[in-house]
Amino acid sequence: MQDVLEDFAPFRRRYPDATLASGRRTCVLPNTEREDDMSESVYKVIELIGTSQESWEKAAGAALERAGKSLRDLRVAEVVKLDLQLDAKGKVEAYRAKLNVSFKFED
Repeated sequence: MQDVLEDFAPFRRRYPDATLASGRRTCVLPNTEREDDMSESVYKVIELIGTSQESWEKAAGAALERAGKSLRDLRVAEVVKLDLQLDAKGKVEAYRAKLNVSFKFED
């Protein structure tokens, strides 16, 4: 438990007075990883950039859809950066989403 608390040290330095509605000063977040599927497995993380002329959501979706055609067992996608591609007049040409995506190596 001490290791977990040390991971939040930068947050605590920045927000020393942070408390939950219940008055508690600590919070346990649910584990979003699939621990039961992750024992003794190896995962690769790759960076993808998707684009869309409509939205960042569609840009991220385009990257994942394309990755899903050649990669199996995609696990987690993390949006790392959102930006815009502009034309010479400063008008938005495309929305871009940079993702880190993990997938399981097969035996």
